[in-house]
Amino acid sequence: MAASPRPTPVATLAGGVGAARFLRGLTRVVSAREVTALVNTGDDRFFYGVHVSPDLDIVTYTLAGRVDPVRGYGLEGDTFALVEALSAFGHETWFRLGDRDFATCQHRTLCLRLGAGLAEATDEIRRTFGVETRILPMSEDPCPTTVELTGGKRVHFEEYLVRDGAPDDVTAVDLSAARRARPAPGVLDALESAHAIVICPSNPVVSIGPILAVPGVREAMAASGAPIVAISPIVGGAPVKGPADRLLRGIGVEVSARGVAGLYREFIDAFVLDERDAEQSADIEAMDLRVRVVDTLMRDAKAAARVAEAALSLAVEL
Repeated sequence: MAASPRPTPVATLAGGVGAARFLRGLTRVVSAREVTALVNTGDDRFFYGVHVSPDLDIVTYTLAGRVDPVRGYGLEGDTFALVEALSAFGHETWFRLGDRDFATCQHRTLCLRLGAGLAEATDEIRRTFGVETRILPMSEDPCPTTVELTGGKRVHFEEYLVRDGAPDDVTAVDLSAARRARPAPGVLDALESAHAIVICPSNPVVSIGPILAVPGVREAMAASGAPIVAISPIVGGAPVKGPADRLLRGIGVEVSARGVAGLYREFIDAFVLDERDAEQSADIEAMDLRVRVVDTLMRDAKAAARVAEAALSLAVEL
């Protein structure tokens, strides 16, 4: 890949499989040590007595080269003796936490019980896995994302996604816990000192939305003066992975690259969309955003690096 001037350091807003795959590519384009991932914790929840941080672990495992490549989460080759034994005792085991994955979460839980903050525990875990990229939780406070369904039913996002299979009848998404939270140590500093800020191709509603809801995050992004580039997680009118379509419809946003750009338009400067949605470029440019069209499907690390190169080249131009 041809060398080109690139802004560093790079702060990213991240959550889920799409972000993790993008970060894998980004760290092929710039030094991993020049990247900070600010990661959603709205999915965090206790399972089987341990603090599970799904998005933090997806990012860590992917950057470590240890993620299950088929599922996009969990550890490759993990076993499930623990949940199978718990199931035999009659416990609900709809959340399939692998045995070695459980060990990560148990370590996190023990760190927190000994007085460490979630940021400190996260940093210890990423160093143990040999990850050079700095990984920060968006907050150390509980920030559960709640999905509201037809009839007034309210469920934690993990219940909605994993237990219930992401039904279509979403009427709202409650981020009030994130709005009451404090940013984790290092989050605002990372944003304010960034030379470029990238919003990863993550679910806009439940991965990026909670991070943006944390008080001070948007203000720090604006104060940085850094170019802010977002990457569409919608390709050809559908998410690459996950229930972003159902959640976008639930909050009244068009399920399209154009719809996501409109959701972000108040705080971004540029937008990367997939070549399958090139016809929407003019509409997005009309939002006063600079646009880049590329193949955004990240089938491997090389493809992810291509997407990262497009995002950073936009940042350089701004």
